[in-house]
Amino acid sequence: MSYNKSKKLFNEAQKYIPAGVNSPVRAFRGVGGTPLFIQKGAGPYLWDADGNRYVDFCASWGPLIMGHAPAGLVGKLRKDIVRGTSYGAPTAAEAELALQLSKLFPSIEKCRLVSSGTEAVMSAVRLARGFTGRQKILKIDGGYHGHVDSLLIKAGSGGATFGTPDSAGIPKELAKLTLTIPFNDVQALEAVFKKEGKSIAAFILEPVPANMGVVLPARGYLQKARAITKRYGSLLIFDEVITGCRLSAGGAQQFFSVKPDLTTLGKIIGGGFPLAAFGGSQKIMDYLAPLGPVYQAGTLSGNPVAVSASLWMLSKIKPKSFHAGLNRKAQLFFKKLQGIIDRHQYPVRLNTVGSMFTLFFTPSPVTDYASAKKADTQKYARFFHACLKQGLYTAPSQFEANFVSAAHSGQLLNQSLRKIQKALTYTF
Repeated sequence: MSYNKSKKLFNEAQKYIPAGVNSPVRAFRGVGGTPLFIQKGAGPYLWDADGNRYVDFCASWGPLIMGHAPAGLVGKLRKDIVRGTSYGAPTAAEAELALQLSKLFPSIEKCRLVSSGTEAVMSAVRLARGFTGRQKILKIDGGYHGHVDSLLIKAGSGGATFGTPDSAGIPKELAKLTLTIPFNDVQALEAVFKKEGKSIAAFILEPVPANMGVVLPARGYLQKARAITKRYGSLLIFDEVITGCRLSAGGAQQFFSVKPDLTTLGKIIGGGFPLAAFGGSQKIMDYLAPLGPVYQAGTLSGNPVAVSASLWMLSKIKPKSFHAGLNRKAQLFFKKLQGIIDRHQYPVRLNTVGSMFTLFFTPSPVTDYASAKKADTQKYARFFHACLKQGLYTAPSQFEANFVSAAHSGQLLNQSLRKIQKALTYTF
């Protein structure tokens, strides 16, 4: 494959954009080489500026559960966009979207719409502090919740890729208000609450961490987190920016039958547009201005085009048959992939849940951030580029999730398996 146009565009972009990209992991620093500059997407495919076509397993980092540019969504937006692109005033569609989210997520009685997952998390954390009157936040090692100052402490995702999980520019005084514990460690969870419980406003976690790669919760861990936070009067925040509407229509909380106090949503609910939300009980949410003392606002919150896309997306994924079919197709793909790994004894770990997966380049089980960091990032880079040369686009980072979408056919997944096997053979 030729990447000449992508290289030229990247060189030009670096003159005007830091590192030539608007989000760090797009720069391919974790895998090396020149990032692809994408020209278009359709169904399960991406095309770059050089005309190369790829089967896309990155899915814009998770939102595209229906694939790229689904015809129904494109048709709907063509009709809607002529009525205006932004009003800065309430619309009936915003209230309808809030209603639909409350139907999908029983923990959400009221919600606020925002424009990004980071904004949703930032607002939820502020609300938790305002509601409880406490200052400290508890998170898991390697848990990534967007680039919120108080949560870029032992973060995963881009930070894990670069080996610098913390960021410059965060005051030490603020960092002291964030406590961290290993994921899946109930003893550590109990110990930190025994010591700091009365000062912890909230425990925030992805119920299935996906920004250190996909890591499953141990049996009973989420239920234990729910019980402990309730005992100490702290809020439990589920960051479902990735898992929301991905594992099931009602997210990981429906999948694992655990009800948090606050939920942050993004990615899928935006239908490919910048839209996110945070929500919880009426009692908590009514602490937001103008009803309560916790301020939160946004000029583009509830953008009419994004809301229209969201309502279309939710209508498609709401039937139980949608996730049943998607997860069944994905799990068959994962079963075949695991068979290839076992047959050839590749020293990798395949972690999966629903339609999400990560190949960790380590022979050891991956159950938390410490074990995820044992993965060989250089081998992952070799694997990534071997996939790329065969027309497979996976996440350009060892520490990210990959996704199967409704647009991936069984035949296409089987073809991809053969290419993945070749890439693994090349890697080892």
